[in-house]
Order: sequence, then structure tokens, then C-alpha cells
Amino acid sequence: MEFFNFLTQGVMGFFEGDNWKMLVMWAVGALLIWLAIKRDYEPGLLMPMGFGAILVNIPFSGVIDQTLAGGIETNGILQWLFKIGIEASEAMPLLLFIGIGAMIDFGPLLSNPKMLLFGGAAQFGIFATIVIAGLFGFSLADSAAIGVIGAADGPTSILVSQVLHSKYIPAIAVAAYSYMALVPVIQPIAIKAVTTKKERKIRMTYNPASISRTTRILFPIIVTVVAGLVAPASVALVGCLMFGNLIRECGKLESLSQTAQGPLANLITILLGITIAFSMKAEEFVQWNTLLIMLLGLLAFVFDTIGGVMFAKLLNLFLPKGKKINPMVGGAGISAFPMSARVIQKMALKEDNQNHLLMHAVGANVAGQIGSVIAGGIILSLIPGML
Repeated sequence: MEFFNFLTQGVMGFFEGDNWKMLVMWAVGALLIWLAIKRDYEPGLLMPMGFGAILVNIPFSGVIDQTLAGGIETNGILQWLFKIGIEASEAMPLLLFIGIGAMIDFGPLLSNPKMLLFGGAAQFGIFATIVIAGLFGFSLADSAAIGVIGAADGPTSILVSQVLHSKYIPAIAVAAYSYMALVPVIQPIAIKAVTTKKERKIRMTYNPASISRTTRILFPIIVTVVAGLVAPASVALVGCLMFGNLIRECGKLESLSQTAQGPLANLITILLGITIAFSMKAEEFVQWNTLLIMLLGLLAFVFDTIGGVMFAKLLNLFLPKGKKINPMVGGAGISAFPMSARVIQKMALKEDNQNHLLMHAVGANVAGQIGSVIAGGIILSLIPGML
């Protein structure tokens, strides 16, 4: 009889209390894996998150801490990774920023510095959603964490929600990475809703300036110092991003740059995806607020896109005819790099097969990467003092 109970304890565990919710999380995990493999939506993150969601929702799972018969304590690998890599120091999201920074070429932005404006304007949705989430009854800390979903920057969303001790880290992480993956679906709808066909056909000439190596080296250092003085809490975010870029641009650390872009970024991506799944336990994830957070995250994402587009339209009121900005470029001011820039290029070519906006969109897109981490730093600087 004891042997039979041993073989069936896992299955019978589903019938204890609310453990039936674990089966719901299996379905969520399967959906994430399907989106990653079948639809190619951020497979590097959604697939580990989906598989991790299944691992932590098996009754008496060995990947989380357990107390066995006889009072024997065991440490689960995913719970340990979460405590060390995310909860204790936010190390994984920050290390990933080093890899992201090493991948980014700020040349298009330095050639056209006014694109920095869109990196700021396209963060409008973050702060608008914070207010809206508050109206739905979320605490200030949770509202701030939910708003950051609009940045379309998964590591920043995870870090901000973790530092503010949000109760909804798993839902926020899933929403952030899901909407990053859905950029090609969501952005065209949002942009077309607030632009005319004539506006989408505006052509912009691209005359790249010659950017000196000194400028490329000084840029990440200056951005870090300025961001640190304006929002000291952003130093970890901005600093890791810019350190990665400095490795790329200094010209003396090519092997380290390739390591940061490849092995480091890939390793941290795998570990971050499956580790964040530790917080996707059924009792914390299967609740109505999860659905509401997904909807608010979508709203933040759409508002960010529209904020960038509308700012471009505002600038056009003051620009001469030959200097008009295609408003779609403003929509690339979110942090989803380089997906958003590619979406803008495809939309431009669909309207006019001779209209090439890629480099302008890339400039706005990398500005959005800077804007999102600074916005996250501003939130971390302001919100704790208001709690």
C-alpha cells in the first residue's frame, strides 16, 4: 500500500485544495512553448518560461524547496536561482543588459541626435498606465511595476517589479515578454489608428554623419553620468547597458564584446527565462488580477507607441515641408530593439516601396532602449519615497 501511495502521490496532489490550478499553469506553459516554437515569438525566453511554469507546478516538485518525510529539508534549483540571481541582487536582468549593450550600435542615433526625443516621448504609456492601474485598485508599487510593461523591456520590467516587491512579478514578466514578441502584431494596429496614409508615406532622407571613435567611446560614459545624476537609481540599469556598449566600442576588447553578445547573453537568457518561472506558481498566478495586468500591460504598450507617434506629429507642426518626420518613426521609440525598427521599415515599404526608414527607426529604437532604463530608474527613485 505504501508503495502504491508513493507512485500516486504526485497525481493525487492535484486533488488537494486549489492544486487543480496547477493544471491551468500547465496549459499556460504549453501555450508559451507553442508561441515560442510555432510562432517564433521570443523563443529564447518564452520557451524556458513555459517549461519552467510546468516544472514548478508539478505537485511536490523538486525544483522548489520541499520538506520530505522525516522533516528532511531539500533545496530546489529554481528557487535557489531565483533567490540568488533575481531576488538578492537582480543579477540576471542586469547581466543581460551588458549583453544587450554590446549588441547595440548607437551610430544611427549619434548621426541623428533628435531621435533621442522619441526615446523619451515613447515612455508616455508607462506613466499613464501607472495612474490607470491605481484607479483599478492596485497599490502604488504594483501600479508602477505594471506600467513598466509598456517599455517593452523584459529585464527592466523584472528588475523594477522585484525591487518594488510587487506581488505580480510572474504576470508582469509574462506580459512584458509576450508583448515584446507581439510587436509585429500590435504596433501596426496602434500606428495606423492615429496616422493617415499620407503621413505614413512621408519620406525622410538619411545622411549618416561620420561618427568618430572618440564620440562612440564618450557617449556611453556621458549617458551613464547624466542618467546617474538625474536618477541615481538608474545607475545599475543604465550602467550595465552602457558598459556593454563601451566594451563594443573601445576597440580593444573584441573577444569580450563577442562573448557578451553571444555566450553571456544566451546563457543569461536561458537562466532568466526558466528562473523567473519560479514565481509562476499556480496559487500566485491563477487569479483575476493576472488577466487585468495583461490588459493593462497591453494598454501601456499601445500608449507608448501612440505617444511616440503623436510627438512626431507635434514636431511636424513646426518643421518645414522638406524636413517632416514620418510619424511611424516615433513609434519605434520603445525599447523592443530591433523588432520595432523592422516593423516600421516594413510598414513604410508597404505604403511606398521606395520609402526606406530603417536607419531613422533604428535611431529611435536605440533611444527607446536608453529611455526605458532611465524611466525604470526614475520610477525606482521616486516610488519608494512615496510608499
